[in-house]
Parts: sequence; structure tokens; C-alpha cells
Amino acid sequence: MNNAITGNIIRFIALVLVQVIIFNNINFLGYINPYVYILFIAFFPVKNNRLVLILVSFILGLSIDMFLDSGGIHAGASVFIAYVRPLLLKSSFGMIYEHQTVRFGSVDFGSKLIYISLLVPLHHIVLFSLEIFNIFNILLILEKTLFSSIFTILLSIIISVIFSRKTK
Repeated sequence: MNNAITGNIIRFIALVLVQVIIFNNINFLGYINPYVYILFIAFFPVKNNRLVLILVSFILGLSIDMFLDSGGIHAGASVFIAYVRPLLLKSSFGMIYEHQTVRFGSVDFGSKLIYISLLVPLHHIVLFSLEIFNIFNILLILEKTLFSSIFTILLSIIISVIFSRKTK
């Protein structure tokens, strides 16, 4: 099997297990919960087929939903961010994305921070909107989105810095 495919499978399984075993048990102040499994979608190779990413994102979200018994909300939010990912890549990385040469291990920290800071709140707003599913609780949706996004962005940046491979 190809090393890239094997690496993606290992990353997929590791992020699902870490999310289910560790991060789902963190429930700070009753509503702050980090969702770092979206790092798989964020750092999925750019040159791969977009349809494959959407399908794998659905499977990723469905895996989390099966462990949490959450009825498909993670699958819906994961598919949404996989769908809008090219737009976020273009706005974060510019011409590097246009030429399909984005290598997440070698991009500058500022672009990576902008990219994660755009991706995470979009995921969370869809996730919590599907979870609460009541327009009268919009303030609760926004509050959960804001605080969980901040926590998830911080953890995602820390994880991406720890596990990044610098290629020069």
C-alpha cells in the first residue's frame, strides 16, 4: 500500500480514538468541548480528489457519531467543512493553493493559523446548530461556538506544531 494512504489511515484512526477517548471527556464549564478530529479534514492532502475528501469526511464524522450516539451531526458538519475547504484554502494560502503546491508541514505559521481559525468556527456553527436545532437559542449556539472554537483552535495549533515535519 502507498505510504500516503497508510499515513492517512493511521492519522484517521488516531484522531478518532484520541477524540473519543480523551477529548470527548473534556467538558469545561458544561459546554466547552474540543473537536480536534477535524484536523484530519484540515490537513488532508490538497492534490487528492475533492469527492474522496467529502466521502472520507462523512465516514470520519459518522465514526464520531457512532461513538457519541449523536445522530449524524458530526457527519453533517464534517461534510460541510470538506465542501467549503477549497474556498478556505484559497483565502488562506492564495497562489500556493492555486498552483496546488500547499504542503502543510512547510507553510508559514500565520497562514496555517488563519486557515484553522476559519475552518474550526464554520465546523462548530454547523455542529451546534444541528445539535440545538432551535433558532430561539441562537445565543446559546453562538456562545458554544465561540468558546469551543477558541479551545479547539488552541489545541489544533499545539497539535499541528508538535506533529509537523519541517522540510527545508
